[in-house]
Amino acid sequence: MLAKTRSYALSGIDGYEVLIEVDLNSGLPSYDTVGLADTAVKESKERVRSAIKNSLYPYPVRKITINLAPADVKKEGSHFDLAIALGILIASEAAECKDYKDYIVLGELSLDGSINHVKGVMPLIIAALQDGHKKFIIPSANAKEASFISGIEVYAFDKLNQVVDFLSGKSQVEPLKTSEFSGAKAENKYGVDFKEVKGQYVAKRALEIAVAGGHNVLMIGPPGAGKTMMAKCVPTIMPDMTFDEAIEVTKIHSVAGILDNNVGIVATRPFRTPHHTATVPALMGGGSNARPGEISLAHNGVLFLDEMPEYQRRTLETLRQPLEDGVAVVSRAKQTLEYPARFMLVASMNPCPCGNLGSSTQQCKCTPGEIHRYISKLSGPLLDRIDLQIEVDAVSYEDFRSTIPDEDSATIKARVEKARAIQRERYKGTKTKTNDEMTNAQLKKYCALDAEGEKLLKNAFTRLNLTARATSRVLKVARTIADLEGCDDILAKHVAEAVQYRSLDRKYWD
Repeated sequence: MLAKTRSYALSGIDGYEVLIEVDLNSGLPSYDTVGLADTAVKESKERVRSAIKNSLYPYPVRKITINLAPADVKKEGSHFDLAIALGILIASEAAECKDYKDYIVLGELSLDGSINHVKGVMPLIIAALQDGHKKFIIPSANAKEASFISGIEVYAFDKLNQVVDFLSGKSQVEPLKTSEFSGAKAENKYGVDFKEVKGQYVAKRALEIAVAGGHNVLMIGPPGAGKTMMAKCVPTIMPDMTFDEAIEVTKIHSVAGILDNNVGIVATRPFRTPHHTATVPALMGGGSNARPGEISLAHNGVLFLDEMPEYQRRTLETLRQPLEDGVAVVSRAKQTLEYPARFMLVASMNPCPCGNLGSSTQQCKCTPGEIHRYISKLSGPLLDRIDLQIEVDAVSYEDFRSTIPDEDSATIKARVEKARAIQRERYKGTKTKTNDEMTNAQLKKYCALDAEGEKLLKNAFTRLNLTARATSRVLKVARTIADLEGCDDILAKHVAEAVQYRSLDRKYWD
């Protein structure tokens, strides 16, 4: 007898339907899986057999053939177990399931018949919903994640026999209630605040501008100046994620298997800080299964590279394309996948390997050759894509011990949100969200300068030997500074401040 159940598989963060055909025939007992199944799918044979027996259902002693269609696309993952088990029970007439073809079935089986958590449930359900499917059977461990998707019926179970009883009409189960996104946001805290950062007023101003316009920033200063602490505070002044942004991030984290099952959704801006020994696949994504990398896990959030020159130059150069396009392209012999990677790059570095170059209190012990090798890790094209390059001085004793309260993150965030509101209105109806994402046409339209501003920009272009890309970034930063002040036009003072944040190009890389 033949039975057909439905499930879904992932390609990147997009899903496609998989029809699971189970055929039982007479002959020597065997179990064959066809349809380009990977090792995890083929190993389902033993999990499914033990789960059926330990759930007290008869296991057919017949020739069993499992086909996963479409047969020309490789299937990965263990989430087909439950659909395969149901197909075997239905084909062998061990269970009389009604309307089972209406459900998309996802779940990994334990040997005792328990249904385990699986990766990527949210993107799988969203893909199925877009294809017109409305009913789903999933593991209880994935219930919170699935509850944030409205307009569907989701039934969560712990055991195989519970699913069979439900489909047979022996038990009644209520679908999951839809969770409110606002409630999830209230549960998340960052645990840091800009009021804890003493001094560093210029650096904090630059970070405010960077967040307001979605710009990338590099902080250069000695050890202990507070670069890492300020970087960790950046998400606290970023606007709250919208529901659509949260769904985008959650899909990526779900595929990567790092989603908190108790929360079910990523409601706060990601902050990723990979170690300087990270490889290209770790940063960009890849591996045998082409999983998302750190830059995709930082989507809609912050990617912090501490001591940027310590990373391999080859690794750093791979950031150039994602910084421009907002996507990470992972190419392998059998597939090419795209993961979203629209992140804000925050990087830090010392002025030299020992960190004391230019210090008024410490002597630099580095040779010119060591300094050159250290600095040359950052190429010109990569620096062009970093909008603000700022010096972070050592904190003075007076600032460190000051009892005067510093400005908190909430106050800075309020100004950032006003600037972002101006940008949303300006770019309404386009794909552009922030000033950093402006196209060339938008740059000409919204970044017109008066005579004085034009003169300042020309002088900067000539004296600092800026590239066309770097000059465009100066204009984008100037546009953000004007937005923070609520100005419709970019004034000369806005250009002057924006140019100031590029001056390190020539100071350190001449």
